[in-house]
Amino acid sequence: MPDSVTRTTNTSWFSRVGSAFAGVVVGVVLIFVCIAGLAWNEGRAVKTERGLKEGASIVVDIQASPIDAANDQKLVHVSGPVAVTAPLEDSDFGITATGVHLSRQVEMYQWRESSKSETRTKLGGGEETVTTYTYAKVWSGAPEDSSAFAEPNGHQNPEFAVEGADILAQDATLGDFRLDDAVVGQIGGETPLRLTQDNLAAVQAAVGDVDQYVSISQGKILLSANRPRSSNVDDADDAAPVSETSVIQGSPTIGDIRISYDLTPAGVISIVGKQNGDGFTNYRAKNGEEFLLVSDGAVPAADMFQGAQDANRVITWIIRVLGMVLLIVGFGLILAPLGVLADVLPLVGTIVRMGTGLVAFVLGFSIGTVTIALAWFAFRPLLSIAILAVGGLIAFGVYRLGRGRNKKKLAEAAA
Repeated sequence: MPDSVTRTTNTSWFSRVGSAFAGVVVGVVLIFVCIAGLAWNEGRAVKTERGLKEGASIVVDIQASPIDAANDQKLVHVSGPVAVTAPLEDSDFGITATGVHLSRQVEMYQWRESSKSETRTKLGGGEETVTTYTYAKVWSGAPEDSSAFAEPNGHQNPEFAVEGADILAQDATLGDFRLDDAVVGQIGGETPLRLTQDNLAAVQAAVGDVDQYVSISQGKILLSANRPRSSNVDDADDAAPVSETSVIQGSPTIGDIRISYDLTPAGVISIVGKQNGDGFTNYRAKNGEEFLLVSDGAVPAADMFQGAQDANRVITWIIRVLGMVLLIVGFGLILAPLGVLADVLPLVGTIVRMGTGLVAFVLGFSIGTVTIALAWFAFRPLLSIAILAVGGLIAFGVYRLGRGRNKKKLAEAAA
């Protein structure tokens, strides 16, 4: 089968009009969802900010050992080295390592479809779309659904046979405190765990009798349908003897599995959380905000709270920008029928879509800023007024600029 196929589709003007009017409903729903989401986001941001400020004002610095029962149920801050006794083990593949978190990543060699389309509006409002679908073999950690390919024949992908996994230390301690998954899962500093030929026997024993051949190459486990023919190793630094099944012959084939690991070592960490017996749980502020902060290294409590505030602002702005974009998309869907109706004459349709795109931007941006400002108004009136003013000026400027360009386009068309 070829690695690319081209398909041409034609859509009548009446079908496009029907689809455009159906999109109006989607646009209306999207606008209401975005407005609700933007309002929720501002309330969430204020709630988180105030909860963190409350925590920063009452947190108590403690020692990791001995545990002071007087601080039980209080918000505390502690720093120190993490200790573990037993190694982490991925029993599925016989891999062991010493640390607090062993993460297994799985990739499969599979077909991936990409597409590129060119659409031309014809006289009368119909459209002709030429789409080229290209197929490439890639290592991917996410399954590619070949049944949805435009040309599935010759590009079938098998089921993802192995899943990723996270193995967390169950015996991690910080002084006299036990660390549960909620804390251990937040510890950073993971690095790739490079496997060698010394791990091969354990992997083969764990995998057992399977149809695929097991090998270790470039620090990763490989499961392949290819029969090995050589004992040469592509890992120049692996000096251990190599068994017959340690090298995959030639290039990988569709369905081959590649498994790698990241290991988070035990090091110094800092925790801000509610002391609960000999462990830590989420602290609940008066406004209901809950948090359990973990940082790598010996970090003062003030810096941990500042980092959490910074992260809260980043999340807030990401949701704001996403909400604005989706509002513009929603208004664009509502106005889309005008451009489709005008496409009976393609040049007129192009000019109309320029205008509707401008209007959609102005409406989306304006309503987004108004929603954000109103949501903040109960908490910070001056900031709300500033947001409204800035948003209004930007929307007005873009409107004037776009209006001038549209006039120029109309003048050129008339000439």
